[in-house]
Amino acid sequence: MLYITLGFVNLRFFIWDMNLIIDVGNTKVKLAVFGNQKLVTKASATHDNFLQKIDKLQKDYLNLNNAVISSVGNISDEDLKQLESRFKLLILNRSTKVPFKNCYETPSTLGVDRIALVSASVNKYPDKNVLIIDAGTCITYDFITAQNEYLGGAISPGIRMRYNALHNLTANLPLLDTKPPKNLIGNSTSESIHSGIINGILKEIDGIVQEYEKKYQDLTVILTGGDTKFLSKQLKSSIFANSNFLLEGLNFILEFNSNE
Repeated sequence: MLYITLGFVNLRFFIWDMNLIIDVGNTKVKLAVFGNQKLVTKASATHDNFLQKIDKLQKDYLNLNNAVISSVGNISDEDLKQLESRFKLLILNRSTKVPFKNCYETPSTLGVDRIALVSASVNKYPDKNVLIIDAGTCITYDFITAQNEYLGGAISPGIRMRYNALHNLTANLPLLDTKPPKNLIGNSTSESIHSGIINGILKEIDGIVQEYEKKYQDLTVILTGGDTKFLSKQLKSSIFANSNFLLEGLNFILEFNSNE
C-alpha cells in the first residue's frame, strides 16, 4: 500500500505488485500487464521493437517487477539477458510447474502456448471438462478433464495458413484476404476459395465440439486466438469467446510458481 501526500490532502493508493506477460508468437509479440490478477493493459509489438514497448510499460507502471515469457517464435539470447536483468523472469518451458496433471504422451513436444491455455482453464473453470480452441496461425484443440488431467487434443492449419497454402502450392489460385463467403456455393474462383476455407473451418470446429460433447458431459468450450472475433459470430456451437485466454494463463502460471 502506498501513501502520497499532496498539499493538505492525503491520498491512499493500493498499488499491487504487477506482472508483465510476454507472449512471443510466430508473427508478433503480445504484451500485457496484470495487477491483482486482472488485466490492466495489453499491447502488441514486432520481434524487433518489443523491448522498446516494454520500456514504455515500465515507465507507466513503476511496480512492474515480475515477468513471464512464453515463446513459440524466435527470441535472441541477448534479449533474454536484458529481460532477466530488468525483471524477476520466469521462462515458461516444459519443466515449469503447472497446475494440472500432464497426460500427454510426448510432454517434451507440447507447445508452451498450449500449456498456458490449459492453465487458464484450470484457473477459470476448475473441476470442469474444458475444450480450448485456439484459432491463430494454427488451430489447436486442447482438452482437460474435470479430474484436472490434460489429455491432449489436435492441431490443424489456421485460416491464413489455408489461404497461403492454396496460393503457394498451386499454379493459378490467387492469394486472398480473409472474408466470409457470400454463399455455400461459390460462383467464382475467389468465392469458391472463401467458401472452402471458411466453411471448412466452421464445420471442422462445430464437428469436433459435437464429438467431444458426445463423450463428455457438461463440456465447457473456449474459443481464443487472433481469429476469435471473426469465427465466434459464425459458429453454431455454444462457446465462450475470450481473446485474452492465453495471457490470463501465463499470468496464472507466474502466480502459481511465485507461490511455490
